[in-house]
Amino acid sequence: MTEVLSQEEIDQLLTAINAGDTEPEDFRPAADTRKIKIYDFKRPDKFSKEQIRTVSMMHETFARLTTTALSANLRSMVHVHVASVDQLTYEEFIRSIPTPTTLAIINMDPLKGNAILEIDPAITFSIIDRLFGGTGEGTKSQHELTDIEQSVMEGIIVRILTNMREAWAQVIDLRPRLGQIDTNPQFAQIVPPTEMVVLVTLETKVGDVEGMMNFCIPYLTIEPIIGKLSTQFWYSSTRRGTSTENLNILKDKIVTVDVDVVAEMGKIQVPVRDVLSLRAGDVVRLYNVRVGDPFSLNIGNKTKYLCRPGVVGKKVAVQIIEKTAELEQNEFSELGMEGDEMV
Repeated sequence: MTEVLSQEEIDQLLTAINAGDTEPEDFRPAADTRKIKIYDFKRPDKFSKEQIRTVSMMHETFARLTTTALSANLRSMVHVHVASVDQLTYEEFIRSIPTPTTLAIINMDPLKGNAILEIDPAITFSIIDRLFGGTGEGTKSQHELTDIEQSVMEGIIVRILTNMREAWAQVIDLRPRLGQIDTNPQFAQIVPPTEMVVLVTLETKVGDVEGMMNFCIPYLTIEPIIGKLSTQFWYSSTRRGTSTENLNILKDKIVTVDVDVVAEMGKIQVPVRDVLSLRAGDVVRLYNVRVGDPFSLNIGNKTKYLCRPGVVGKKVAVQIIEKTAELEQNEFSELGMEGDEMV
């Protein structure tokens, strides 16, 4: 509150100034040292720092799951991680992405409204080239997706959305669905240009090709669960999850993974001369081998016999079912073996 001077105090000040005992500068107001924050009313912040942090943690999980899924699907090294999480207007997002690009309109059921998953053209064509049997280098020319290329990307995006559902599971049972794919950002007007959105930028690397994936979520879409985007709610939800649920999720993931397995069932030393004379129907006794399905018998790196394990008396043996390739003496000579030498 401003202090009001009495008439006597005013007279004393004037007398002191006229007498030269006090300089007028002594009575100037002190400089205002308060920190002033500029606020833009055209683009008000809708998300708090804590909510932005929670969105970032959710999509770090999404990035890890997507890394695993794409690596298995493309048979190539893929790395995805969260680069930044920002809030901006929808118009600013649309202006920041190239044309043409891959824009997937995502239905965020049970939330109202849509979101957008944008994939950089370099990443898109690298994925397509890899799935078509190429090296994954993609193409330098930018063009709109053909019908076949668009169909391929639809399958990839559907796989990615499965990971998104799992990453959001601690907050809401999200059931994202792919609506359509556009290549021109101007045709993807899911909210007014001035509407605020949260933009999750994911740095993506497929082989040697680097690019970005952007996940744009309008505030209107995420508003019903905005109260759940807090660190406290996130960690409490994580603790409520049971180990059985996590185990079931892990089992579902493992079922879809193809693994090439090579098992060494046993060893036996026989002369080269005996190996060359093996024919279908012959029985070779083995030790420490369990009875099971037929397996191949390799000489060097080549499959030469198809064998069936069984039991002869009290000992395990294999029966030669079929000779898949002719054995040549020179093959053993290349290995430094011949005659009665044991293999």
